[in-house]
Amino acid sequence: MKKQTIIVTGASSGIGKAIASYFLDRGDQVVINSANSVKLEQAYRELGAGPALAAVPGNVADPETGRNLLTTALQRFGSADVLVNNAGIFETRPFLEVDEAYLDRFLDTNLKGAFFTTQAFIPQMLHQGQGVVINIGTPLVNRGLGGMPAAAPIASKGALHALTVQLAAEFGCSNIRVNTVAPGVIRTPMHGEESDHMAALHLVKRVGEVEDIAEMVYTVAKSNFINGAIINVDGGMGAGHNLS
Repeated sequence: MKKQTIIVTGASSGIGKAIASYFLDRGDQVVINSANSVKLEQAYRELGAGPALAAVPGNVADPETGRNLLTTALQRFGSADVLVNNAGIFETRPFLEVDEAYLDRFLDTNLKGAFFTTQAFIPQMLHQGQGVVINIGTPLVNRGLGGMPAAAPIASKGALHALTVQLAAEFGCSNIRVNTVAPGVIRTPMHGEESDHMAALHLVKRVGEVEDIAEMVYTVAKSNFINGAIINVDGGMGAGHNLS
């Protein structure tokens, strides 16, 4: 299989770091990103700091970060084949307590970050005649949970799902595929020690591991016929809940 250049945002820990590791272990070249430069440097070293790895700090909410990621990918590895828009934030706050500044935090990172980073990469993918964009979403877009007030982040992820489908339609004929992988609750630093307490949200009655998501992202990236798909990797969360 041809060696490719993979760009992963939000890759200093959790799912993003696991995705980067998965591709590196299988021979691809990877550019990682995080808004936290200290954590990014640590992840860079933990991932081996080898010649197939590059790191670009920056907040994806700033369109300049996407342009810097593209420049680094081309200068270091000569192509930009797969963009994984993983950078995202999630918190809970009652809907009636959400103000504009709070909502903007999620729109900036979860939606605008993916929107403008993808916008930076599409021209190069068109030039190459191929490319893949994989967004990281959530099955909660289509299955509300009473008792978990998260209207702001879920609204931003819903927009990301819609963006996925529209870009798949706009660029599919140009051999650029756009898909979303939607994880359930995954054991990551974002959820901390609370992860296992949410096991019953999944039909398998356990939470997922970062490798579960990395494996699917890799599969979607290497496939030639998946486009416009929202793929739940969620232990059945999107289908129902385990009440036992």
